[in-house]
Amino acid sequence: MKLDPFYLILDSSDWIARLVPLGVKLVQLRIKDMPEGELRREIAASKAVCEDHGCRLIVNDHWQLAIEEGCDFVHLGQEDLADADLAAIRNSGLKLGVSTHDGDELDTALVAEPDYVALGPVYPTVSKDLKWAPQGLDRIGGWKRRICGLPLVTIGGLTLERVSGVFEHGADAAAVISDVTGNRDPESRTRAWLALTETWR
Repeated sequence: MKLDPFYLILDSSDWIARLVPLGVKLVQLRIKDMPEGELRREIAASKAVCEDHGCRLIVNDHWQLAIEEGCDFVHLGQEDLADADLAAIRNSGLKLGVSTHDGDELDTALVAEPDYVALGPVYPTVSKDLKWAPQGLDRIGGWKRRICGLPLVTIGGLTLERVSGVFEHGADAAAVISDVTGNRDPESRTRAWLALTETWR
């Protein structure tokens, strides 16, 4: 399986409707705390936008709703992975991405037979409070070798100025949050990301 190198992470269907039409081909909807009914509407609205624009939607954490709403992909952190019904996920046809931050987590992720593995944080990040120190670029090549051909997604503190390094060290995709959504002009920043990552597309 091949992932688009620009992996945008957004926290609402409004953001997805705003940025996906610019040409984004891979987006994660990451919403942590929301009543189920509202969350279901957010997933459905995001899915509709992505289908209209040929974009792959990945739902963060909420695998049951992803199944019920007919989505194609779910991403799980380690805690969610421990609680998830992996058989139900596979039987539904959902593809699976898993977050990892150290060797033990990578071992746990690989047992679940994911479709991609995410490694982070590569650099310090403001999007999450994490107990792990930045991994740095050198860790990427070792992770890529350990996952035996699976796509490797890097995340954490990635900016346009830093992203070339993760691809040069073996990453397949760069997950981006605040460098886009925290920018004064998210549309222009998205276009710049799309242009820069064309080299690896």
